[in-house]
Amino acid sequence: MTAPIRVLVCDDQMLIRTGLVTIIDAQPDLEVAGECGDGQAAVDLAGRLRPDVVVMDVRMPVLDGIEATRLLAGAGVPHPVKVLVVTTFNLDEYVYEALRAGASGFLLKDAPPSQLLHGIRTVAMGAALLDPEVTRQLVGRYAARIRPAEGGAPRDLPLTPRELEVLRLIADGLSNSEIAAALLISQETVKTFVSRILAKLGLRDRVQAVVYAYRRGLVT
Repeated sequence: MTAPIRVLVCDDQMLIRTGLVTIIDAQPDLEVAGECGDGQAAVDLAGRLRPDVVVMDVRMPVLDGIEATRLLAGAGVPHPVKVLVVTTFNLDEYVYEALRAGASGFLLKDAPPSQLLHGIRTVAMGAALLDPEVTRQLVGRYAARIRPAEGGAPRDLPLTPRELEVLRLIADGLSNSEIAAALLISQETVKTFVSRILAKLGLRDRVQAVVYAYRRGLVT
């Protein structure tokens, strides 16, 4: 039998945390490895328990979810942990900062249990969880603030013209199927392009690719 996905739940509201734990523990392929109510405790517990996924709230005492995510999954972390951020508002700037800090995706707290479970499984498999429409809204809202943070022209990128085209479509929030339809290629070919782009740019997933594209001014 395949070992269950071990999840650490971090939320300072006990009622929400208890609900998350109950939902997760009821699944045969998931297991709650631990729970806590602040970001520092999440960092400490993750170091000891090595969960597969951390479900992380954003606004918490002692250490907020953004800093905790950066310590668990940010650049330079030797053994990063996959983090799924939960938040109250889908356009909250804290969510964007959490994605920059290394989170693999996010969900709204009012999402149905099925979405939470799907999100945990998706992140555990190494994929990013970021709805295309929310991508357009979230990153689009902060595009003006993102771009100046990093210079560089498209010609400096180690990408072929086709890979650059795919990267721009990813940043526009298109899914693999939508990219395939737009470019008249198969979804498997799109997956290959995405893998190459991530490898060449040293990015972990599509979330980082979106942020990268906006910071380099590749999309408007």
